[in-house]
Amino acid sequence: MISTDSALTRDAFTISTDSARFDMAVIHGFLTRSYWAQGIDEPTVRRALENSLCFGVFHGERQIGFARVVTDRATFAYLADVFIIDEFRSRGLAKWLMEVISAHADLQHLRRWLLATRDAHELYRQYGFAALSSPARFMERYDANAYQPAPAGTEAQERSEIGLTGESR
Repeated sequence: MISTDSALTRDAFTISTDSARFDMAVIHGFLTRSYWAQGIDEPTVRRALENSLCFGVFHGERQIGFARVVTDRATFAYLADVFIIDEFRSRGLAKWLMEVISAHADLQHLRRWLLATRDAHELYRQYGFAALSSPARFMERYDANAYQPAPAGTEAQERSEIGLTGESR
C-alpha cells in the first residue's frame, strides 16, 4: 500500500505522490490540450493539484503521466486528469497507475468513487467502475466556458479583476 509522499518503482518507472517531483509544464501542457480540460490555465491547474491527492508517473526523472483524486479521504473520491503521454502508452502504465491509486492507504473503504471518461471505460471497469446505477439521483452544474477568460467589460471580468470570483480561497 502506498502512503502519502511515497513512491513505487517498476523497471525504469516510478509512481510518486511527492508533489515536489511534479512537472507543471508537463501536467498543464497535457491538460490544456485534452478534451476534458481544453484551455485550462496554469494557475487553475496548480490550485487543482494543491487541493487533490496527486500521483505522478516518471521514467527516470521525466514525468510521463499523472492522475489526481479529489477526496475527503473518508467517504468519497473523484478520479480526474488521468493521462500517460503518447510515447509511453501501451506499456501497462495506466493499469499500474490505477492499481497504485486503488491501493493508496488514504483511499481505502470509501463508499463512492466517481469519474468521467469519453474513451477509457474498459480500463476503469477493471478497477470496479461501472455506469451510474442510479443516474437520476445525480446532477451536475457544468460551465463549458469555465477555462475561457471573461469577455472585457462584462460583470464576470470585472469581478475577476477585483478578486470576487465566487470561489472560496
